[in-house]
Amino acid sequence: MNADTTIPDAYFVQRSENVFTPTPRAGGAWADDEMHFSPLGGLITHTILRHAAEASASLQLARISFDILGFLALDEVSLSVETIRPGRTIELVEATAVIRGRTAVKARAWLLADFDTAEVAGGAAGPLPSPESATPWSMMEAWQGGYVASLDTRAVHSPEAGRATVWLSTGCALIEGVEVDPVTAWITLVDTANGVAVREHPTRWMFPNVDLTIHLHRAPSGGWLGLDTEVVFGTTGLGITRSVLHDLAGAVGFAEQSLTVRRLTE
Repeated sequence: MNADTTIPDAYFVQRSENVFTPTPRAGGAWADDEMHFSPLGGLITHTILRHAAEASASLQLARISFDILGFLALDEVSLSVETIRPGRTIELVEATAVIRGRTAVKARAWLLADFDTAEVAGGAAGPLPSPESATPWSMMEAWQGGYVASLDTRAVHSPEAGRATVWLSTGCALIEGVEVDPVTAWITLVDTANGVAVREHPTRWMFPNVDLTIHLHRAPSGGWLGLDTEVVFGTTGLGITRSVLHDLAGAVGFAEQSLTVRRLTE
């Protein structure tokens, strides 16, 4: 992590209720002047869950999907949020992130009521070996940027081309001086999945994701994020990153990312 004490130990600084400035710690992996989507996804999640809690504290996040509509400049983010489908047991909320006057991300979240279904629960993958038993592993061998540098990454098994099982955590706050809920803090890390199981080195091939969809079957406890990830490249420039998502207690859901795969000019 960057030791420069002049930079806040956070990904964003809040300027007003819905306006945030990214710090260099939110820097992207593909270019020096871009923002990594992972912390931006966390910021959008924070805004959605805060909005939903004002309407009903009893609903829980079941799915959140993000469409990334273009280059994410490392610049001020303005967020807006509205309820598309209100309800006491089912609610759909939409958020929009604007950067430099352009809509950069659209997100939608389904929030569902909390019922006791413990007697029929089952089907999830078992827990991963603990982060303490995993091997420290630097993503900086393949990637650049302040966000990747901010991570504590540990490999459960040695990563292979297109396949990895890793734990991630960070000492960075999402927003300087703001406490966020455990679900938001955990989701802040999920978009990293596309970088942990590199199928081809990013100096030779580009494979950025244009979206991220997360489905949950229970609320994550926060802290460490476990990614059991595989990457598939097709023959016509399409790819998918697919991950089983874990917290320390076991699997909590799934994430998928659609990739645009293209060779870099020699």
